[in-house]
Amino acid sequence: MACFIVPAVEAIATTVAAKVLESKAKEQDVDGIRVESKLRTASRRIQCLSNLLWGGSALLAFEHLWHGEIIPWFPFLTAASNPADMVEMLHEMSTVGVTMALAVTAVWGISCIVVNAVNKHEEDSVDINTTNQ
Repeated sequence: MACFIVPAVEAIATTVAAKVLESKAKEQDVDGIRVESKLRTASRRIQCLSNLLWGGSALLAFEHLWHGEIIPWFPFLTAASNPADMVEMLHEMSTVGVTMALAVTAVWGISCIVVNAVNKHEEDSVDINTTNQ
């Protein structure tokens, strides 16, 4: 009923975090020249997580809209108008919503680990090739 709210809240938090890191990275730019830094890399990666969460939340919201669980007038969620349905909605948010948010974050974390491993392997390959020449 409202499971999309949990990933949406995480998406809001990650969007803010990415913007803060990006602004701190801009402060480190030297003479207007963009300097690649760990802050900028972290900002890009967190923005990627944010995009995944926003996309998933939008798809879930559309699915709930399609099934008539979201309405264009207050209280916007059909389950919020009935106290008995609200308990079921909160249960769904705390189980399904949290699980989805954690799953997306876990997949993003694994992809970051894989990218780090590939980049490290490429750097090691470049170091070996330059020392052999």
